[in-house]
Amino acid sequence: MQVVPRLRRFSLEGWVDPADVFVTLFADERTAVWLDAGHGASSGRTYLASSTLVATARVSATAEAQANVRVFGSSPDGSLTEEDVVPGTMLEFLRADLDGRARIENESPHPSFALGWVGWLGYESGASALAIPVARPKGDAGPDAAMAFVDRAVVMDHDSGTMELIALVDDDTSASDRETTDWAMDVRHRLSSATGSASRYAEIHADAFSADERPAAVWRHGPAQYLDLIRSCQESIRQGDAYQLCLTNEATARVERDALALHLRLRTSSPAHHGGFLRISGTSLISSSPERFLSVSASGRVQTQPIKGTRPRGTTLVRDLELRAELEASDKERAENVMIVDLMRNDLARVCRVGSVAVSHLLAVESYPQVHQLVSTVEGDLLPDLGAVDAVAACFPAGSMTGAPKLSAMRILNRLENGPRGVYSGCFGYFGLDGAADLAMVIRSVVVRSGSVSIGAGGGITALSDPDEELQEVAVKAAALLAAAGLTVVGNGSGTPNV
Repeated sequence: MQVVPRLRRFSLEGWVDPADVFVTLFADERTAVWLDAGHGASSGRTYLASSTLVATARVSATAEAQANVRVFGSSPDGSLTEEDVVPGTMLEFLRADLDGRARIENESPHPSFALGWVGWLGYESGASALAIPVARPKGDAGPDAAMAFVDRAVVMDHDSGTMELIALVDDDTSASDRETTDWAMDVRHRLSSATGSASRYAEIHADAFSADERPAAVWRHGPAQYLDLIRSCQESIRQGDAYQLCLTNEATARVERDALALHLRLRTSSPAHHGGFLRISGTSLISSSPERFLSVSASGRVQTQPIKGTRPRGTTLVRDLELRAELEASDKERAENVMIVDLMRNDLARVCRVGSVAVSHLLAVESYPQVHQLVSTVEGDLLPDLGAVDAVAACFPAGSMTGAPKLSAMRILNRLENGPRGVYSGCFGYFGLDGAADLAMVIRSVVVRSGSVSIGAGGGITALSDPDEELQEVAVKAAALLAAAGLTVVGNGSGTPNV
Protein backbone atom coordinates (compact mmCIF):
# COMPACT_ATOMS: atom_id res chain seq x y z
CA MET A 1 0.00 0.00 0.00
CA GLN A 2 1.39 3.38 -1.06
CA VAL A 3 2.15 5.78 1.80
CA VAL A 4 0.77 9.26 1.14
CA PRO A 5 3.06 12.05 2.38
CA ARG A 6 1.57 14.73 4.59
CA LEU A 7 2.58 17.98 6.21
CA ARG A 8 3.66 17.89 9.81
CA ARG A 9 3.64 21.20 11.70
CA PHE A 10 5.56 22.28 14.80
CA SER A 11 4.64 25.54 16.52
CA LEU A 12 7.48 27.74 17.73
CA GLU A 13 7.19 30.01 20.73
CA GLY A 14 7.82 33.73 20.45
CA TRP A 15 9.18 35.58 17.45
CA VAL A 16 12.67 35.81 15.96
CA ASP A 17 13.55 38.31 13.25
CA PRO A 18 13.56 36.52 9.86
CA ALA A 19 17.09 37.74 9.14
CA ASP A 20 18.32 36.19 12.37
CA VAL A 21 16.51 32.95 11.52
CA PHE A 22 18.10 32.70 8.10
CA VAL A 23 21.62 33.56 9.23
CA THR A 24 21.41 31.09 12.13
CA LEU A 25 20.00 28.17 10.19
CA PHE A 26 20.97 28.60 6.53
CA ALA A 27 23.85 31.07 6.07
CA ASP A 28 26.32 28.24 5.46
CA GLU A 29 24.05 26.04 3.33
CA ARG A 30 25.10 25.49 -0.29
CA THR A 31 21.47 25.69 -1.44
CA ALA A 32 19.13 27.94 0.52
CA VAL A 33 16.00 29.98 -0.14
CA TRP A 34 14.35 32.89 1.66
CA LEU A 35 11.03 34.17 0.31
CA ASP A 36 10.93 37.41 2.22
CA ALA A 37 7.86 39.47 3.15
CA GLY A 38 10.23 42.34 3.82
CA HIS A 39 12.05 44.11 6.62
CA GLY A 40 9.57 45.14 9.31
CA ALA A 41 6.64 43.45 7.52
CA SER A 42 3.29 43.51 9.33
CA SER A 43 1.52 41.23 6.83
CA GLY A 44 2.29 38.32 4.56
CA ARG A 45 4.43 35.26 5.14
CA THR A 46 8.14 34.54 5.03
CA TYR A 47 9.51 31.11 4.12
CA LEU A 48 13.09 29.99 4.85
CA ALA A 49 14.66 26.66 3.95
CA SER A 50 17.61 24.70 2.56
CA SER A 51 17.58 21.92 -0.02
CA THR A 52 19.46 18.82 -1.14
CA LEU A 53 17.70 18.38 -4.51
CA VAL A 54 18.20 20.90 -7.33
CA ALA A 55 17.05 21.12 -10.95
CA THR A 56 18.64 23.53 -13.45
CA ALA A 57 18.14 24.34 -17.12
CA ARG A 58 20.09 26.30 -19.71
CA VAL A 59 18.71 27.70 -22.95
CA SER A 60 20.45 27.00 -26.24
CA ALA A 61 21.08 29.76 -28.75
CA THR A 62 19.66 27.52 -31.50
CA ALA A 63 16.07 26.33 -31.70
CA GLU A 64 17.25 22.95 -33.00
CA ALA A 65 19.03 22.00 -29.78
CA GLN A 66 16.99 19.80 -27.45
CA ALA A 67 16.05 21.40 -24.14
CA ASN A 68 16.76 19.44 -20.98
CA VAL A 69 16.79 19.80 -17.21
CA ARG A 70 19.70 18.58 -15.09
CA VAL A 71 18.80 17.18 -11.67
CA PHE A 72 21.33 17.22 -8.84
CA GLY A 73 21.21 15.45 -5.48
CA SER A 74 23.30 15.85 -2.35
CA SER A 75 26.47 13.81 -1.81
CA PRO A 76 27.61 12.66 1.65
CA ASP A 77 30.01 15.64 1.80
CA GLY A 78 27.12 18.07 1.14
CA SER A 79 28.07 18.85 -2.47
CA LEU A 80 25.61 18.34 -5.32
CA THR A 81 26.20 15.66 -7.94
CA GLU A 82 24.28 15.18 -11.18
CA GLU A 83 21.75 12.36 -10.92
CA ASP A 84 19.65 12.67 -14.07
CA VAL A 85 19.08 14.58 -17.30
CA VAL A 86 15.41 15.02 -18.16
CA PRO A 87 14.39 16.11 -21.68
CA GLY A 88 12.23 19.24 -21.88
CA THR A 89 11.98 22.71 -20.40
CA MET A 90 11.91 23.59 -16.72
CA LEU A 91 8.14 24.13 -16.78
CA GLU A 92 7.66 20.74 -18.44
CA PHE A 93 9.87 19.18 -15.77
CA LEU A 94 7.90 20.86 -12.97
CA ARG A 95 4.56 19.80 -14.45
CA ALA A 96 5.64 16.16 -14.70
CA ASP A 97 7.29 16.14 -11.26
CA LEU A 98 4.31 17.69 -9.47
CA ASP A 99 1.85 15.47 -11.32
CA GLY A 100 3.86 12.45 -10.17
CA ARG A 101 3.79 13.39 -6.48
CA ALA A 102 0.91 12.89 -4.10
CA ARG A 103 -1.06 16.11 -3.63
CA ILE A 104 -0.73 17.59 -0.16
CA GLU A 105 -3.76 18.92 1.65
CA ASN A 106 -3.20 22.47 2.84
CA GLU A 107 -5.35 24.21 5.44
CA SER A 108 -5.11 27.66 3.86
CA PRO A 109 -7.63 28.81 1.20
CA HIS A 110 -5.07 31.41 0.06
CA PRO A 111 -1.75 30.78 -1.66
CA SER A 112 0.65 29.54 1.01
CA PHE A 113 3.66 27.30 0.73
CA ALA A 114 2.92 23.61 1.35
CA LEU A 115 6.51 22.64 0.45
CA GLY A 116 7.65 21.86 -3.06
CA TRP A 117 9.87 23.62 -5.60
CA VAL A 118 11.37 27.08 -4.99
CA GLY A 119 13.50 28.95 -7.51
CA TRP A 120 13.54 31.16 -10.58
CA LEU A 121 12.71 31.16 -14.27
CA GLY A 122 14.98 33.52 -16.19
CA TYR A 123 13.68 35.66 -19.04
CA GLU A 124 15.38 33.62 -21.77
CA SER A 125 13.80 30.39 -20.50
CA GLY A 126 10.40 31.95 -21.22
CA ALA A 127 11.41 33.57 -24.51
CA SER A 128 12.91 30.34 -25.84
CA ALA A 129 9.73 28.40 -25.01
CA LEU A 130 7.84 30.86 -27.24
CA ALA A 131 10.34 30.33 -30.08
CA ILE A 132 11.66 33.89 -29.69
CA PRO A 133 15.36 34.33 -30.59
CA VAL A 134 17.50 34.74 -27.48
CA ALA A 135 20.94 36.18 -26.82
CA ARG A 136 23.41 34.06 -24.91
CA PRO A 137 25.99 35.26 -22.38
CA LYS A 138 29.65 35.33 -23.34
CA GLY A 139 30.74 33.49 -20.19
CA ASP A 140 29.13 31.24 -17.59
CA ALA A 141 26.22 33.28 -16.27
CA GLY A 142 24.67 30.36 -14.42
CA PRO A 143 21.44 28.50 -15.17
CA ASP A 144 18.58 30.20 -17.00
CA ALA A 145 16.16 28.42 -14.67
CA ALA A 146 16.89 26.86 -11.28
CA MET A 147 14.66 25.15 -8.75
CA ALA A 148 15.34 23.62 -5.33
CA PHE A 149 13.03 21.03 -3.78
CA VAL A 150 12.10 21.99 -0.21
CA ASP A 151 10.73 19.31 2.12
CA ARG A 152 11.26 21.27 5.38
CA ALA A 153 10.84 24.98 6.03
CA VAL A 154 10.43 27.69 8.63
CA VAL A 155 7.19 29.63 8.15
CA MET A 156 6.74 33.11 9.64
CA ASP A 157 3.24 34.61 9.62
CA HIS A 158 3.59 38.39 9.92
CA ASP A 159 -0.15 38.98 10.33
CA SER A 160 -0.36 36.88 13.49
CA GLY A 161 3.25 37.22 14.63
CA THR A 162 3.66 33.45 14.84
CA MET A 163 6.28 30.96 13.67
CA GLU A 164 6.07 27.30 12.78
CA LEU A 165 8.06 24.54 11.15
CA ILE A 166 6.58 22.41 8.39
CA ALA A 167 7.99 19.13 7.13
CA LEU A 168 7.03 16.43 4.66
CA VAL A 169 6.65 13.03 6.35
CA ASP A 170 5.31 9.65 5.29
CA ASP A 171 3.30 8.66 8.36
CA ASP A 172 3.15 9.03 12.14
CA THR A 173 5.37 6.05 12.95
CA SER A 174 7.99 6.16 10.19
CA ALA A 175 11.69 6.81 10.68
CA SER A 176 11.29 10.04 8.71
CA ASP A 177 8.73 11.22 11.26
CA ARG A 178 11.14 10.59 14.14
CA GLU A 179 13.93 12.29 12.21
CA THR A 180 11.64 15.26 11.61
CA THR A 181 10.93 15.54 15.33
CA ASP A 182 14.67 15.60 16.02
CA TRP A 183 15.09 18.29 13.36
CA ALA A 184 12.38 20.43 14.95
CA MET A 185 14.00 20.13 18.38
CA ASP A 186 17.37 21.15 16.92
CA VAL A 187 15.84 24.19 15.19
CA ARG A 188 14.13 25.28 18.42
CA HIS A 189 17.45 25.02 20.25
CA ARG A 190 19.40 26.97 17.63
CA LEU A 191 16.79 29.74 17.38
CA SER A 192 16.84 30.25 21.14
CA SER A 193 20.14 32.11 20.73
CA ALA A 194 19.60 33.51 17.22
CA THR A 195 18.83 37.14 18.09
CA GLY A 196 21.49 39.48 16.77
CA SER A 197 23.10 36.97 14.41
CA ALA A 198 22.14 38.93 11.27
CA SER A 199 23.67 42.18 12.49
CA ARG A 200 26.85 40.32 13.45
CA TYR A 201 26.96 38.67 10.03
CA ALA A 202 26.44 42.01 8.27
CA GLU A 203 29.22 43.60 10.32
CA ILE A 204 31.69 40.79 9.59
CA HIS A 205 30.90 40.89 5.87
CA ALA A 206 30.68 44.66 5.47
CA ASP A 207 32.48 46.07 2.46
CA ALA A 208 35.71 47.69 3.61
CA PHE A 209 35.79 50.81 1.44
CA SER A 210 34.30 54.29 1.53
CA ALA A 211 31.61 55.66 -0.77
CA ASP A 212 34.32 57.47 -2.75
CA GLU A 213 36.21 54.24 -3.37
CA ARG A 214 33.38 52.02 -4.55
CA PRO A 215 34.19 49.79 -7.56
CA ALA A 216 32.50 50.65 -10.84
CA ALA A 217 29.71 48.85 -12.62
CA VAL A 218 29.31 49.43 -16.37
CA TRP A 219 26.02 49.73 -18.23
CA ARG A 220 25.65 47.57 -21.32
CA HIS A 221 24.21 50.66 -23.06
CA GLY A 222 25.56 54.05 -22.04
CA PRO A 223 23.28 57.11 -21.85
CA ALA A 224 23.59 58.17 -25.50
CA GLN A 225 23.08 54.63 -26.77
CA TYR A 226 20.13 54.02 -24.46
CA LEU A 227 18.48 57.23 -25.70
CA ASP A 228 18.93 55.94 -29.26
CA LEU A 229 17.31 52.64 -28.26
CA ILE A 230 14.34 54.49 -26.77
CA ARG A 231 13.89 56.37 -30.05
CA SER A 232 14.15 53.08 -31.95
CA CYS A 233 11.38 51.69 -29.75
CA GLN A 234 9.22 54.70 -30.54
CA GLU A 235 9.87 54.27 -34.25
CA SER A 236 8.71 50.64 -34.04
CA ILE A 237 5.59 51.86 -32.24
CA ARG A 238 4.93 54.50 -34.91
CA GLN A 239 5.25 51.82 -37.58
CA GLY A 240 2.59 49.75 -35.81
CA ASP A 241 4.88 46.87 -34.77
CA ALA A 242 4.10 47.35 -31.05
CA TYR A 243 2.05 49.51 -28.69
CA GLN A 244 4.56 49.40 -25.85
CA LEU A 245 8.10 48.05 -25.43
CA CYS A 246 9.76 47.32 -22.09
CA LEU A 247 13.33 48.29 -22.85
CA THR A 248 15.95 47.15 -20.34
CA ASN A 249 19.60 47.73 -19.54
CA GLU A 250 22.15 45.89 -17.39
CA ALA A 251 24.96 47.13 -15.16
CA THR A 252 27.72 44.63 -14.42
CA ALA A 253 30.81 44.65 -12.22
CA ARG A 254 33.68 42.21 -11.88
CA VAL A 255 33.85 42.19 -8.11
CA GLU A 256 33.41 39.79 -5.19
CA ARG A 257 30.40 40.39 -2.97
CA ASP A 258 28.92 38.36 -0.12
CA ALA A 259 25.43 37.80 -1.47
CA LEU A 260 23.71 37.33 1.90
CA ALA A 261 25.22 40.50 3.34
CA LEU A 262 24.06 42.32 0.22
CA HIS A 263 20.51 41.06 0.76
CA LEU A 264 20.56 42.13 4.39
CA ARG A 265 21.48 45.67 3.27
CA LEU A 266 18.94 45.78 0.45
CA ARG A 267 15.97 44.50 2.47
CA THR A 268 16.64 47.24 5.05
CA SER A 269 16.97 50.07 2.54
CA SER A 270 14.26 48.84 0.12
CA PRO A 271 11.74 46.58 1.89
CA ALA A 272 9.19 44.93 -0.41
CA HIS A 273 6.43 42.37 0.06
CA HIS A 274 7.91 39.93 -2.48
CA GLY A 275 11.58 40.10 -1.59
CA GLY A 276 13.82 37.12 -1.78
CA PHE A 277 17.25 35.59 -1.38
CA LEU A 278 17.80 32.41 -3.40
CA ARG A 279 21.17 30.65 -3.57
CA ILE A 280 21.07 27.80 -6.09
CA SER A 281 23.75 26.23 -8.29
CA GLY A 282 26.38 28.88 -7.61
CA THR A 283 24.08 31.82 -8.35
CA SER A 284 22.47 34.08 -5.76
CA LEU A 285 19.36 36.13 -6.55
CA ILE A 286 18.82 39.08 -4.20
CA SER A 287 15.49 40.80 -4.71
CA SER A 288 13.36 43.57 -3.24
CA SER A 289 10.64 42.99 -5.82
CA PRO A 290 7.41 44.94 -5.35
CA GLU A 291 5.60 43.08 -8.14
CA ARG A 292 3.64 39.85 -7.87
CA PHE A 293 3.79 38.10 -11.22
CA LEU A 294 1.32 35.32 -10.55
CA SER A 295 -0.29 33.61 -7.59
CA VAL A 296 -2.45 30.50 -7.75
CA SER A 297 -4.41 29.13 -4.80
CA ALA A 298 -4.78 25.39 -4.23
CA SER A 299 -8.39 25.75 -5.46
CA GLY A 300 -7.26 27.36 -8.73
CA ARG A 301 -7.84 31.07 -8.13
CA VAL A 302 -5.27 33.02 -10.16
CA GLN A 303 -4.09 36.60 -9.58
CA THR A 304 -1.55 38.81 -11.32
CA GLN A 305 -0.59 42.36 -10.31
CA PRO A 306 1.32 44.10 -13.11
CA ILE A 307 3.21 47.30 -12.34
CA LYS A 308 3.55 49.99 -14.99
CA GLY A 309 4.00 53.66 -14.22
CA THR A 310 6.71 55.10 -11.98
CA ARG A 311 7.65 58.32 -10.20
CA PRO A 312 10.53 58.85 -7.75
CA ARG A 313 9.80 59.68 -4.13
CA GLY A 314 10.06 63.36 -3.21
CA THR A 315 12.64 64.74 -0.79
CA THR A 316 9.88 66.63 1.08
CA LEU A 317 6.33 65.62 1.94
CA VAL A 318 4.90 68.30 -0.36
CA ARG A 319 7.06 67.24 -3.28
CA ASP A 320 6.34 63.55 -2.61
CA LEU A 321 2.59 64.17 -2.77
CA GLU A 322 3.03 66.21 -5.94
CA LEU A 323 4.88 63.34 -7.60
CA ARG A 324 2.25 60.84 -6.51
CA ALA A 325 -0.53 63.06 -7.91
CA GLU A 326 1.46 63.51 -11.11
CA LEU A 327 1.69 59.74 -11.52
CA GLU A 328 -2.04 59.27 -10.96
CA ALA A 329 -2.87 61.97 -13.52
CA SER A 330 -0.37 60.96 -16.21
CA ASP A 331 -2.09 59.90 -19.43
CA LYS A 332 1.11 58.19 -20.57
CA GLU A 333 1.55 56.13 -17.36
CA ARG A 334 -2.12 55.19 -17.15
CA ALA A 335 -2.18 54.09 -20.79
CA GLU A 336 1.00 52.07 -20.24
CA ASN A 337 -0.56 50.23 -17.31
CA VAL A 338 -3.86 49.56 -19.06
CA MET A 339 -2.06 48.08 -22.09
CA ILE A 340 -0.38 45.49 -19.86
CA VAL A 341 -3.61 44.81 -17.98
CA ASP A 342 -5.27 43.96 -21.30
CA LEU A 343 -2.35 41.71 -22.24
CA MET A 344 -2.52 39.85 -18.92
CA ARG A 345 -6.30 39.48 -19.23
CA ASN A 346 -5.78 37.84 -22.61
CA ASP A 347 -3.03 35.55 -21.29
CA LEU A 348 -5.15 34.43 -18.33
CA ALA A 349 -8.20 33.90 -20.56
CA ARG A 350 -6.30 31.09 -22.29
CA VAL A 351 -6.25 29.00 -19.09
CA CYS A 352 -9.23 30.32 -17.08
CA ARG A 353 -12.95 29.63 -17.13
CA VAL A 354 -14.88 31.73 -19.61
CA GLY A 355 -16.18 34.87 -17.92
CA SER A 356 -14.05 34.49 -14.78
CA VAL A 357 -11.22 36.85 -15.75
CA ALA A 358 -11.76 40.34 -14.37
CA VAL A 359 -9.85 43.44 -13.25
CA SER A 360 -10.44 43.79 -9.51
CA HIS A 361 -8.24 46.89 -9.03
CA LEU A 362 -7.12 49.32 -11.71
CA LEU A 363 -4.35 51.93 -11.43
CA ALA A 364 -3.81 51.82 -7.68
CA VAL A 365 -0.75 53.66 -6.37
CA GLU A 366 1.72 51.73 -4.20
CA SER A 367 4.59 53.61 -2.57
CA TYR A 368 8.03 52.20 -1.79
CA PRO A 369 11.15 53.85 -0.34
CA GLN A 370 12.48 54.90 -3.76
CA VAL A 371 9.41 55.07 -6.05
CA HIS A 372 5.64 55.40 -6.42
CA GLN A 373 4.15 52.76 -8.76
CA LEU A 374 0.84 52.20 -10.56
CA VAL A 375 -0.42 48.68 -9.83
CA SER A 376 -3.45 46.84 -11.21
CA THR A 377 -4.88 43.45 -10.25
CA VAL A 378 -6.33 40.87 -12.65
CA GLU A 379 -7.95 37.65 -11.39
CA GLY A 380 -9.55 34.51 -12.78
CA ASP A 381 -10.40 30.85 -12.08
CA LEU A 382 -8.30 28.13 -13.71
CA LEU A 383 -9.99 25.57 -15.89
CA PRO A 384 -10.60 22.35 -13.87
CA ASP A 385 -7.94 20.27 -15.65
CA LEU A 386 -5.18 22.89 -15.43
CA GLY A 387 -2.74 23.81 -12.68
CA ALA A 388 -0.26 26.44 -11.58
CA VAL A 389 2.41 25.42 -14.10
CA ASP A 390 -0.13 25.84 -16.91
CA ALA A 391 -1.00 29.32 -15.66
CA VAL A 392 2.68 30.32 -15.61
CA ALA A 393 3.27 28.84 -19.06
CA ALA A 394 0.39 30.92 -20.46
CA CYS A 395 1.64 34.19 -18.97
CA PHE A 396 5.45 33.97 -18.93
CA PRO A 397 7.40 36.11 -19.61
CA ALA A 398 5.15 38.66 -17.96
CA GLY A 399 3.70 41.40 -20.14
CA SER A 400 5.00 44.09 -17.80
CA MET A 401 8.53 43.07 -18.85
CA THR A 402 7.89 42.59 -22.57
CA GLY A 403 5.38 45.11 -23.85
CA ALA A 404 2.49 44.54 -26.21
CA PRO A 405 1.72 42.68 -28.37
CA LYS A 406 3.96 40.27 -26.48
CA LEU A 407 5.57 38.22 -29.25
CA SER A 408 6.23 41.17 -31.53
CA ALA A 409 7.59 43.20 -28.61
CA MET A 410 9.97 40.39 -27.59
CA ARG A 411 11.37 40.07 -31.12
CA ILE A 412 12.00 43.81 -31.31
CA LEU A 413 13.63 43.89 -27.87
CA ASN A 414 15.90 40.95 -28.69
CA ARG A 415 17.20 42.93 -31.66
CA LEU A 416 17.68 46.16 -29.70
CA GLU A 417 19.02 45.02 -26.32
CA ASN A 418 22.02 43.16 -27.77
CA GLY A 419 22.47 40.78 -24.86
CA PRO A 420 20.66 38.39 -22.52
CA ARG A 421 18.58 39.58 -19.59
CA GLY A 422 19.37 36.46 -17.58
CA VAL A 423 17.49 36.03 -14.32
CA TYR A 424 16.39 39.70 -14.46
CA SER A 425 12.81 40.22 -15.71
CA GLY A 426 12.04 36.56 -15.15
CA CYS A 427 10.17 35.39 -12.06
CA PHE A 428 10.91 33.64 -8.76
CA GLY A 429 8.91 31.96 -6.04
CA TYR A 430 7.37 28.57 -5.30
CA PHE A 431 5.27 25.79 -6.83
CA GLY A 432 3.67 23.97 -3.89
CA LEU A 433 2.70 20.33 -3.46
CA ASP A 434 -0.89 21.41 -2.81
CA GLY A 435 -1.21 23.00 -6.26
CA ALA A 436 -0.63 26.57 -5.09
CA ALA A 437 2.07 28.88 -6.45
CA ASP A 438 3.27 32.40 -5.77
CA LEU A 439 5.84 34.06 -8.02
CA ALA A 440 7.26 37.57 -8.07
CA MET A 441 8.86 39.48 -10.91
CA VAL A 442 12.65 39.61 -10.88
CA ILE A 443 12.89 43.39 -10.72
CA ARG A 444 14.72 45.62 -8.21
CA SER A 445 17.13 42.70 -8.01
CA VAL A 446 20.83 41.86 -7.96
CA VAL A 447 22.38 38.64 -9.29
CA VAL A 448 25.66 37.52 -7.73
CA ARG A 449 28.03 34.83 -8.94
CA SER A 450 31.63 34.25 -7.98
CA GLY A 451 33.47 37.36 -9.14
CA SER A 452 30.53 39.18 -10.69
CA VAL A 453 27.50 41.30 -9.85
CA SER A 454 24.75 42.25 -12.31
CA ILE A 455 21.80 44.62 -11.97
CA GLY A 456 18.99 45.00 -14.50
CA ALA A 457 16.70 48.00 -14.88
CA GLY A 458 14.33 49.30 -17.52
CA GLY A 459 10.96 50.81 -18.27
CA GLY A 460 8.01 50.75 -20.60
CA ILE A 461 8.38 52.86 -23.74
CA THR A 462 5.30 54.25 -25.48
CA ALA A 463 4.69 56.83 -28.20
CA LEU A 464 4.24 59.43 -25.43
CA SER A 465 7.50 58.63 -23.60
CA ASP A 466 10.01 61.40 -22.98
CA PRO A 467 13.42 59.76 -23.65
CA ASP A 468 15.24 61.82 -21.01
CA GLU A 469 12.64 60.91 -18.37
CA GLU A 470 12.89 57.22 -19.30
CA LEU A 471 16.66 57.44 -18.95
CA GLN A 472 16.30 58.97 -15.50
CA GLU A 473 13.79 56.31 -14.48
CA VAL A 474 16.39 53.60 -15.09
CA ALA A 475 18.83 55.45 -12.82
CA VAL A 476 16.21 55.82 -10.08
CA LYS A 477 15.34 52.12 -10.17
CA ALA A 478 18.98 51.04 -10.07
CA ALA A 479 20.25 53.47 -7.41
CA ALA A 480 19.27 51.47 -4.31
CA LEU A 481 20.60 48.25 -5.86
CA LEU A 482 23.96 49.81 -6.69
CA ALA A 483 24.20 51.26 -3.19
CA ALA A 484 23.44 47.90 -1.55
CA ALA A 485 26.06 46.25 -3.77
CA GLY A 486 28.61 48.92 -2.85
CA LEU A 487 29.05 50.03 -6.44
CA THR A 488 29.24 53.26 -8.36
CA VAL A 489 28.36 53.21 -12.06
CA VAL A 490 29.98 54.24 -15.31
CA GLY A 491 27.74 55.55 -18.07
CA ASN A 492 24.63 55.41 -15.92
CA GLY A 493 21.14 56.18 -17.10
CA SER A 494 21.07 59.66 -15.59
CA GLY A 495 23.94 60.79 -17.78
CA THR A 496 25.99 61.85 -14.72
CA PRO A 497 29.25 60.28 -13.50
CA ASN A 498 27.71 58.48 -10.53
CA VAL A 499 24.41 57.35 -9.07
